[in-house]
Amino acid sequence: MTGSAAPLRVVLGVSGGIAAYKACSLLRLFTEAGHDVTVVPTAAALEFVGAPTWAALSGKPVSTDVWTSVHEVPHVRIGQHADLVVVAPATADIVAKAAHGFAGDLLTSTLLTARCPVVFAPAMHTEMWEHPATRANIATLRERGVHVVEPARGRLTGADTGAGRLPEPADLYAECLTVVAGSTITQTTPTATTADAGERANDRDRRLEGRHFVVSAGGTREPLDPVRFIGNRSSGKQGYAIARSARDRGAAVTLVAANVSLPTPDGVTLVTVETTEQLKAAVDEAAAGADAVVMAAAPADFRPANASGHKIKKNPDEPAGLRLELVENPDIVKGLVAARAQHGSGRPVIVSFAAETGDAAGSVMDHARAKFARKGSDLQVVNEVGDGVTFGRDDTTVHLLHRGDETAVTVGPASKDIVADAVVDAIEQLLN
Repeated sequence: MTGSAAPLRVVLGVSGGIAAYKACSLLRLFTEAGHDVTVVPTAAALEFVGAPTWAALSGKPVSTDVWTSVHEVPHVRIGQHADLVVVAPATADIVAKAAHGFAGDLLTSTLLTARCPVVFAPAMHTEMWEHPATRANIATLRERGVHVVEPARGRLTGADTGAGRLPEPADLYAECLTVVAGSTITQTTPTATTADAGERANDRDRRLEGRHFVVSAGGTREPLDPVRFIGNRSSGKQGYAIARSARDRGAAVTLVAANVSLPTPDGVTLVTVETTEQLKAAVDEAAAGADAVVMAAAPADFRPANASGHKIKKNPDEPAGLRLELVENPDIVKGLVAARAQHGSGRPVIVSFAAETGDAAGSVMDHARAKFARKGSDLQVVNEVGDGVTFGRDDTTVHLLHRGDETAVTVGPASKDIVADAVVDAIEQLLN
């Protein structure tokens, strides 16, 4: 069972938004993995997906109020016995009620009695998500130890598009297991306060408090003309996952993103770039005084020697086609290593990535070890890439190479969030 050694007692809270239908798939992922799930919808949620559907998928009766089976005291018992509470979708209404301690129905009462990890997956229109009241409520929940998943950006209700879309069920499932695996919350007596639980939940987060991480993500594009470019298939998902992991442990994070179409993680500083030279400039600037630099981006090794100022047209007089002259781009990691050596400070910790394919000259690991020796970084994350492998996927397998240690540590197959936690764990050890 990925990410969990034993079946979990999961409470799936569902609030009244159109994304409630996606929670059905999330429920199936939990139950098919052997977890015991109790669905607690709000009355509004049942306007979107009826109680018979939740009961059939979970194998349990469904109620929204505290009066059903009152002799079992469900408004207290459900939260006390849970190993995980996840609210998906979490509307602006339920976020506000949870932040202010309302207990008007079974779900809000359960949230007050839970002493386990709690995950909120907000889903709402962009204007509601960006409203100062919602942002303040989200900040309050995070301060209390609630794990809030950033909403995705995409098509919303009707023709609207923007931030506020519920992430895909598989992504939510993987994130929930990651939260449970990394949680330091233990069962407490009913007399413990919500603040106590939040303080325990943040024990892990504070390990990187006062640290500054610089994380790059995505793939650079080198313009050939105003229309075309040379690029690669990097989606930026792994870099964004690392940025979230470092942020969740209390670090200040600067995320340098090259051509990424992902929602910006809440609480990080985003710098957007396009080309490798722009990426180098942004990373070099952010790295000054940083504790760690994670080069998860995929910079282009070469760029056109002369980019055209206008769209290049087909020329029937040149049947051989277009010939390009390419020049080598700067090596960002080697530049960081050289700058650190010049300062003699031993900081920042530098993490390089090696996306490799095997060939007649050697295996993936052969090429990766050679690159590690050339780069001079402290840690290298190696993954095999190709058509349908790693790039754009939500899962991956990586091999971690440490300077001075010939043994490679393999992580995966696993979600990129779990891989990100392993990478940040390794950086923590180097920082300490």
